[in-house]
Amino acid sequence: MRHLLLFFLLFFTLTLRSQEFMISVSVNAQQLEGTDIQIFQNLQTSINEFINSRNWTNYNFKPDERIEGTIMITLSERLGSDEYKGRMNLILRRPVYRTNYNCIILNHVDRDLHIRYIDQQPLDYSDGSFTSNLTSLMAFYAYIFLGFDADSYSKFGGTPYYEKAMGVVSTAQNAIEKGWKAYESQRNRYWLIENLLNGAYSPLRESIYLYHRRGLDVMTENMELGRLAISESLEMMRQANRQRPGLYLMQLLLEAKRDEIVNIYSQANDMDKPRIVGILKEIDPANSSTYQRIMTPQNL
Repeated sequence: MRHLLLFFLLFFTLTLRSQEFMISVSVNAQQLEGTDIQIFQNLQTSINEFINSRNWTNYNFKPDERIEGTIMITLSERLGSDEYKGRMNLILRRPVYRTNYNCIILNHVDRDLHIRYIDQQPLDYSDGSFTSNLTSLMAFYAYIFLGFDADSYSKFGGTPYYEKAMGVVSTAQNAIEKGWKAYESQRNRYWLIENLLNGAYSPLRESIYLYHRRGLDVMTENMELGRLAISESLEMMRQANRQRPGLYLMQLLLEAKRDEIVNIYSQANDMDKPRIVGILKEIDPANSSTYQRIMTPQNL
C-alpha cells in the first residue's frame, strides 16, 4: 500500500510539472514552388510541440512563468523530397518587473538552417545523441533560451543550460550540415556556445544579469539606480571588448538591446550622456549614428 501511495504521489508530481516554454513557431515556405503546403503546416505543429510540450529542466514552471519567444523559420531552397535549406530567426523575451513591458534578450538569425523532414514523422531527441539536425537545432536553441533567461535573473545562472547546449554541439560534430564546427565560421552555433562558456568573457554574461535584474527590474521603483546598473553593465561590455574586439556574443547582445539602450539614455541626465555614447560607439562602432540619437533633443 505504501509503495502504491508513493507511485501515485510521484505520478501526480510529474503530471503537475509545467513545461518551460511558450514559444510561437512559424514556418514560411512561400519561396518553394510545387510543394504541398500541408507538409510545412505539419512541420510547424511538430516543432511547436517539440519545444513547448517537452520538459527541458527538472524545475516546475508555473504557467505564468513560462519563457516566451518566437522561432520563425523561412525555407528558401529545396534539395530533395524531404531536405530543405533556409534561415531561422530566434527572439527571446523577458518580462520586466512590475511593468507590462517584455524586453528582448536575444534576437538572432541562424543562416545555416539545413533540415530533413518527412511529413508527420515524430521528432525524436535525447541528450547525448544526434538523431537529426532538426531536433539538435531545436534542442540547442532551447538550452540557449533557458541559459539567457536564467542569466538575466541570477549571476551565471545559465551555466547548466549552456553546458547542455555544448553537449548538443559535441554530438553534432560528425553532422554533414553546417553550423556546428569551429572551422566553418566565426559566427555559428559552435562559437556562440564557446563565447558563453569561456571564462575570459564572463564579464559579458555578468552584464546580462546587471542590465536586467539590477537595471530594468529596478527602474520602475528607482529610475536613476536602475540606469546606474545598466551603465555598469555597459562598462563591463567595454572591458570585454578591449580584451577581444568584435566578439560574436557582444554583437548578439547589442543587436537585441540597441534600440532599448537609446530609449533608456535619451531620458538620462545630460551630464551622463556623452560618457555613455562614448562607450557605445567604442563597443559598436558600426552603429555610431544610432547611439548619437541619445544626444538629440527630440528624444527627450
